[in-house]
Amino acid sequence: MERIIFHIDVNSAYLSWSAVEKRRLDPESVDLRTIPSIIGGDRESRHGVVLAKSAPAKKYKIQTGEPISQALKKCPFLVIEPANHRLYRQFSDKFMGFLRTLTDQIEQVSIDECYLDFTHIAHRYESPRAAADYIRRTIFEFFGFTVNVGISSNKLLAKMASDFEKPDKTHTLFPGEIKKKMWPLPVSDLYMAGRASVEILQKLEIMTIGDLAKADPDMLALHLKSHGRLLWEYANGIDDTPLESEPAQAKGIGNSVTLPRDLTTVAEAKNVLKQLADRVASRLRHSGQCASSICVEIKYHTFVSVSHQMAIHTPTSSDEIIYQHACTLFDALWDQTPIRLLGIRTTKLSSEDEPVQMNLFDIDMKEIEKSRKLEKLENALKQVRGKYGEDIIHRGIDCRENP
Repeated sequence: MERIIFHIDVNSAYLSWSAVEKRRLDPESVDLRTIPSIIGGDRESRHGVVLAKSAPAKKYKIQTGEPISQALKKCPFLVIEPANHRLYRQFSDKFMGFLRTLTDQIEQVSIDECYLDFTHIAHRYESPRAAADYIRRTIFEFFGFTVNVGISSNKLLAKMASDFEKPDKTHTLFPGEIKKKMWPLPVSDLYMAGRASVEILQKLEIMTIGDLAKADPDMLALHLKSHGRLLWEYANGIDDTPLESEPAQAKGIGNSVTLPRDLTTVAEAKNVLKQLADRVASRLRHSGQCASSICVEIKYHTFVSVSHQMAIHTPTSSDEIIYQHACTLFDALWDQTPIRLLGIRTTKLSSEDEPVQMNLFDIDMKEIEKSRKLEKLENALKQVRGKYGEDIIHRGIDCRENP
């Protein structure tokens, strides 16, 4: 049976959860979801940023992440509700708890969204859409907030589908629907197409997801390296990422750091990523393992977390290769919001002595030669570190002052 994946996403989670709680405490109070309102910041000081916004607030072109002062200029009578992260965690636990009564094949990717593998419980329902509608209806009836459900055969397309018309909707995006439903969308709507990547694509006259899907992947790789090929695959609906129902922490090696001050520039962030990559690589080498997948996590000063992972085609314990992949993920994820925490985690570990099976169609001799040179360098560094300690050698980037 073809795999069927749901992506379930709470509609404007922070605002919805605050609205439900406010109405529970005072049934006569106005529903925040029906008026121009936002979560986050302080009206008097005008400090902070917009964490979530209501549908009426969107009509004033208020954007998530923009300063409160700017939002108030667009809508002076905007209602501002302070964030309550303890409340949000409680609602998230209820949300995930209900879904886990249906199946344990769930990958939670943030406080308000997850993937659910429907394949093994499909026999219980008339159709995937009927099951999705049941989930939406039950969550609203029991908890008072709404969700969108995207349905497809892989995680990428399910997520793209859940981002279609909101709120409280079920959408499908199976491979046969890609040309009609996804290709006409602007390229900026594609998952993992960050601002910098979109600017490059637009300079190449790639304006829609369809344009990207029809582009030459080798040409994209010239301009965007491995991320260009990844975006081309996503534009064509290609994604074989497995659903990870177990926490990555149980079978991976990683490091994260809560920063003494918020980072606001790419240079500062990548300096931290370099240090994290060095530590993760050191731990991999110490354990005699190599990684085939890497995940980067960003936690903003608003306490909102985002993360994404990508495959490493050749298992590695090289700090340079881990750093390069981490930078690719960071460039796609970061939305310019000040950063409170950065983390790198490697998964899909294998013994460093385990033979690597190569795909003849993917062989790039330049990449192989580069990998060999890096391997020789890492082996030399490993010997020095083994004799004098891991901290004896640092790369030059670590010593630069933050701009």
